[in-house]
Amino acid sequence: MHENQLLSMKKIKSIFLIALILISYRSFSQENPTDTSKIWTIKGENTFLINQSSFSNWAAGGVNSFSGNLTLNYDFNYKKDKWSWDNKVLAAYGLTFQKESDWRKNDDRLVLNSLLGHQASQHWLYTFFLNFNTQFADGFDYTQTPKQRISRFLAPAYLSFGPGFAYKKSDNLRFNLSPAAVRFVFVTDTLLSTRYGLDPGKKVRTEFGASFDAYYKVNLMENVSFENILKLYSNYLDKPQNVDIDYTANLFMKVNKFITVNAGLQMIYDDNTAIPIIKDGVEVGKRNSALQVRQIVGAGVTYKF
Repeated sequence: MHENQLLSMKKIKSIFLIALILISYRSFSQENPTDTSKIWTIKGENTFLINQSSFSNWAAGGVNSFSGNLTLNYDFNYKKDKWSWDNKVLAAYGLTFQKESDWRKNDDRLVLNSLLGHQASQHWLYTFFLNFNTQFADGFDYTQTPKQRISRFLAPAYLSFGPGFAYKKSDNLRFNLSPAAVRFVFVTDTLLSTRYGLDPGKKVRTEFGASFDAYYKVNLMENVSFENILKLYSNYLDKPQNVDIDYTANLFMKVNKFITVNAGLQMIYDDNTAIPIIKDGVEVGKRNSALQVRQIVGAGVTYKF
């Protein structure tokens, strides 16, 4: 391993170690906040996951690897009379190290969700929603030589909003439908415009269509829960039959108050996103019908409040 790779690995490990110490410190030193208001409810979850594999003179072979993932998940919810306002902020970042490939990110998300509702009946609400998501750092396609940048902060970014109605039986079962939703696709780096369905040199694409968001969480057994998040969008202005799909499944296994084992799977289908076809390290074409898949499994520290 090169000297600069060793230095980089030490720096990244130090960052993850500091994050772990901070989360652990808060876990053991901070008491649950007292509810001083019936209007606002604030809760959050900090999770730091670690995976590592190491081999030395191992006859069957293997690749040394290390990965760390930090996720911050916060809810800020307002409730008064028939009005409610639910807000979620999710920030996640993760890195994986392998000897042959050095450091590469395995997770990178910044998500803001907001839902304003007015109660129409026991479980139904009139709503106005807003969703925003992007990533923090540059992403690269490592199948090409040299590697090619394929994403960066606000490239792409998605902003959706619109009126609708929602069904909410509980915090673990709800959905929202907006038949008149506006969506903006931002690509601040014009070199990436065509990759995300924009015309060459353009930074924004405007869409108008229908949006559907659903959430369902179930306890499979004691200390084991399964979470489902589904987002659908149909653009009335361009091929409305080609529905964009974003599905996430998370499995949470609680070992004790602070230690958890988490597994996550995310699948995205968006025919506006061009996926390169690579042969022998050279891009020979693009296709717009590929299923994007991301998986993460790890054990670590989780602190909830």
